[in-house]
Amino acid sequence: MNHVKQAKRTTIYDLAELAGTSASAVSAVLNGNWKKRRISSQLAEKITKIAEEQGYALNMQASLLRREKSHIIGMIVPKYDNRYFGSIVELFEDMARARGLFPIITCTRRDPELEIEAARTMLSYQVECLVATGATDPDKITEMCAAAGVRSLNLDLPGALAPSVISDNFAGARELTRRILMNCEKRLGKKEPLLFIGGRGSDHNTAERIRGWRQAHADLGVPVEEDLILACGYAPEKAEKALEAMALKGNAVSGGMFVNSTISLEGVIRWIRRSGDLDDRNLVLGCFDWDPFVTLLGNGIEMVRQDVPGMLAKVFEIIESGESKPQVVKLPPIFIN
Repeated sequence: MNHVKQAKRTTIYDLAELAGTSASAVSAVLNGNWKKRRISSQLAEKITKIAEEQGYALNMQASLLRREKSHIIGMIVPKYDNRYFGSIVELFEDMARARGLFPIITCTRRDPELEIEAARTMLSYQVECLVATGATDPDKITEMCAAAGVRSLNLDLPGALAPSVISDNFAGARELTRRILMNCEKRLGKKEPLLFIGGRGSDHNTAERIRGWRQAHADLGVPVEEDLILACGYAPEKAEKALEAMALKGNAVSGGMFVNSTISLEGVIRWIRRSGDLDDRNLVLGCFDWDPFVTLLGNGIEMVRQDVPGMLAKVFEIIESGESKPQVVKLPPIFIN
């Protein structure tokens, strides 16, 4: 059978290249703001003609050209199958609609190329604002939005070029580590260094949590070694393999463990179940994340719940204020046990 490959959707970047101008100029013409930008009528006509020839001004685009604002707000997220990001998506939709905005959300799977593709597509649909949640390169997305004359904000992971709203990862990790160490001393009769597992050492949140983990040990006079940090990524199978590799080296996995997300916790629990019962292994766990089903595992696992309602309230507060200067707003997490 012969398969016809679907044509790639034309974007404002394609139109800009064909017109020999910038993406921001194309965006201004398609939004009807070209006179304010002092763009010549000749260039505006050229861009409009090219857009029509490319089929760009059809359906949604055609209706957007007749309106001053699109009332569309976009968000990219790295995961859907996670309580934290799932709650962000659900509440973001509710809060956007309550403000008369139409939310468009897509999952990028922590893939930098998918993030860029998603941002370009949303810009082609004339979003008024784009919220980059947990983006691997938030500044790249900010630059793309700025070129198209669109506002952007960062959520969960900060950037240097746009306002960012995040959890206070350092303070949260410091307190979580302290609690796990105290539980180890209470339940196991010893206070020994915790294993840190999960996350990527290159991203801001993991780096800050490791810093908080270190500080809590220092506060309590407990020395730590570098081989106790397993920043192996967030995928469950990576956490499971990291623990297996550690055990194969003859290193005992006992005492306390700081798990960097419920995604990583899934891999940790898999490894524990394969290696023996949780209580029998005398493990005291804490997780920088929250899911109500974790309580069903028993063993009094400490959890940190990031303040999603507070974070999103701040995001919309910044959007409505018109503020665009780079700043990092940190909200304290909530402890649940």
